[in-house]
Amino acid sequence: MKAKAVVFTNKLQVFVQIVDVQEPGSTDVVIDVEHSWISIGTESSYLRGERIAGEQAYREGVDPWPFPNIAGYQKVGIVRSVGSEVHHLQPGDRVFASTSHVSGMFFRHAGHISPAVTPANQVWKLPEGKPSLDYAGMVLTQVGYNCGSRPPVHTGDIAVVIGDGLVGQWAAQTLLHRGAEVIVLGRHDERLAYLPQDIRGINMRHPAIQEAWADDRHISIVVDSVGAMSTVSELRSRMKRESHWVSAGFLGESGLIDIQTLRNQEITLHTPSGWTKERMDRTLDGISEGWLQTSSLITHRFPVDQAAAAWQMIVENKPNCLGVILDW
Repeated sequence: MKAKAVVFTNKLQVFVQIVDVQEPGSTDVVIDVEHSWISIGTESSYLRGERIAGEQAYREGVDPWPFPNIAGYQKVGIVRSVGSEVHHLQPGDRVFASTSHVSGMFFRHAGHISPAVTPANQVWKLPEGKPSLDYAGMVLTQVGYNCGSRPPVHTGDIAVVIGDGLVGQWAAQTLLHRGAEVIVLGRHDERLAYLPQDIRGINMRHPAIQEAWADDRHISIVVDSVGAMSTVSELRSRMKRESHWVSAGFLGESGLIDIQTLRNQEITLHTPSGWTKERMDRTLDGISEGWLQTSSLITHRFPVDQAAAAWQMIVENKPNCLGVILDW
């Protein structure tokens, strides 16, 4: 079987190609993709050759060079066909899908590919009456939800989210929904402007950052969505006893922690990674209910045949680049 895909052929090289896909099996679903959502942080890391697996850094001289590969892990589309053992879906259903099968690539799974031959356990039927595009980034939305749902929250707790990217945005939305008073520390005014009105955004490049804690209240929760260990260290003196630190950014081989420094304040460390069906279900519900806002964070859309242009924009680190969609 053949499919169109966005292929990272080598470091910083992106092409749209026709690739081989194994024939669908009895537990697979074939999906004609409408939109796929680029996960800027994770996929950029693969494009730069920094990872050999989801949480494993590439080691030069030890690991094989991880190209070519088809990055990504989230898309929406219409079911073309289902395997004989798939009973919860049928042709014509609008669905979200995570990673799909591919052949001849470094990884056997693919994100930006259509038609997408996908295991049924990585496919979710979408609710009627809601735009499919709202759900196109649902795995990444789940990462933010996961970060924001890990620590206990009492009404009025101060929660600080480090990072103004998509994971930071959705972690902040989740904490706000749960009753926290949320502050997001970022570096881009353009991105911080996308925060809901009830969330305070502070640009770390501005000297007025200390105004965020002018009342000297202590922080109950810190969510690091970007791997900013130095910022977490700076915030630690502001964290209350028995507070919570959620670490979600990719740290490669630099994520060393002195446990004793956490013990002094009895700080609990949470290390969310990946997704589960239960969390994906809750994320879908949050999007449907409206407290997880997704499509409002889409800043750029490209026809899939212009995927290389999309990646050129991302690599150049345009400050207003958040949600980037490929239209198929």
